[in-house]
Amino acid sequence: MDGHKKRLNESVQLKLSFTLSLAILAVAIVAGVFSFLSAFDEAHELQDDVLRQVAQLVGRQRLLPAAPTSDTHLKDSDEESRVIVQRLGEVSPSPVSVDAGGTLPLPTTLTDGLHTLEIGGETFRVLVKTTAAGERIAVAQESGFRNEIARDGALRTVMPLLILVPVLLLIVADLVRKMFRPIAALSKEIDQRAEQELHPVEDSHLPAEVRPFAVAINRLLARVSQSMEAQRRFVADAAHELRSPLTALSLQAERLSEAEMPDLARERLTVLRQGIERGRSLLDQLLTLAKAQSATGSPKSPASIQGIYRRVLEDLMPLAEAKHIDIGVEGTQDAEVWVSELDMIAVVKNLVDNAIRYTPEGGKVDLSVGISGGKAELRVQDSGPGIPLVEQDRVFDPFYRTLGSEQIGSGLGLSIVQTIAHRIGAEIRLDFVDETQQTGLKISVTVPMK
Repeated sequence: MDGHKKRLNESVQLKLSFTLSLAILAVAIVAGVFSFLSAFDEAHELQDDVLRQVAQLVGRQRLLPAAPTSDTHLKDSDEESRVIVQRLGEVSPSPVSVDAGGTLPLPTTLTDGLHTLEIGGETFRVLVKTTAAGERIAVAQESGFRNEIARDGALRTVMPLLILVPVLLLIVADLVRKMFRPIAALSKEIDQRAEQELHPVEDSHLPAEVRPFAVAINRLLARVSQSMEAQRRFVADAAHELRSPLTALSLQAERLSEAEMPDLARERLTVLRQGIERGRSLLDQLLTLAKAQSATGSPKSPASIQGIYRRVLEDLMPLAEAKHIDIGVEGTQDAEVWVSELDMIAVVKNLVDNAIRYTPEGGKVDLSVGISGGKAELRVQDSGPGIPLVEQDRVFDPFYRTLGSEQIGSGLGLSIVQTIAHRIGAEIRLDFVDETQQTGLKISVTVPMK
């Protein structure tokens, strides 16, 4: 019971349906009882009118009833439905029983009018009337039959209401559900949005009572969008501002390396130059992430995956050769996707760069592409240690690096890939090249081709 009350308090739709159903049931019960009683009384009034009409007919036509004989025989159906007409105050009692068609033992003291009497364990409705000739007659009918007729008539009157009330309850529940359907559709549309989709929700189809809520959501989305845009601008501006001093430091370190110095100083200079290079790489990644988070227009032409692979390999081939890594593209299958070429280059370049960095010397990195179900699948796999299952959900977080990794990096590569993938509607999947040993990483990016 407490759980039902809690659900009612939490759901406006359920509360509205429950309240309307209770109101309909209450009104239907009151109306049904009133209709039943009214129809029941009206049926009795009509039956009393029948007794009056019979008495009037007997008095007008001077049809005085004859005394019943022992030969009188009534069928079972006539026994209850018959109308008894007799003189009031017979001289001798009837030799035939009432059930067999005999007269009723009525007292002569009955006044003119309608009476309800119990005779022989049965109830009768009796009309006493004095005719124009001065004879007093009684017209009677068994009350059980009258009540049955009245009850059947009253039930037929209430029957349409009994049938229509459940139908009305179903209609009300369906109408309430349809009234709340725009709200459910709005919540579903907002829930399915990606984190970068901050455009206003459409409120023209919403009810007037819900529209202010949608307007408030749009204002909140606008403020969040402004805040995120300001954050992206700050990151991009900071990266640009830091680029110049890092470039100057890099040039100064390069000039310093040409000077004569002790071995210890040269060793420390080498460490300094590596730190400066790492800082420059971090700034480049921050700029790439800021660009990836910014919405771009639709591409004017499709991008070739094989062409993107060639451009990325040209840029990263020196890094692969330095570690003696066998890198290349498997197969000649090509696919064209309607995605910005710069976005796809950023995705592939970050994936291949990570593969080269985390693959041991003498390892292997393979690139391939496939087409299935109207989608292109880009695959980059290596012979490195792979990513443990417990860390596969976290590797897409900014600045997160795999535990125990000795590689120099910023931890932004996969975050950039995921940001671009969400914006272009792509899906990313991580697998092991060797499922048994759980080694080697295979990253698949599925991109819609249209």
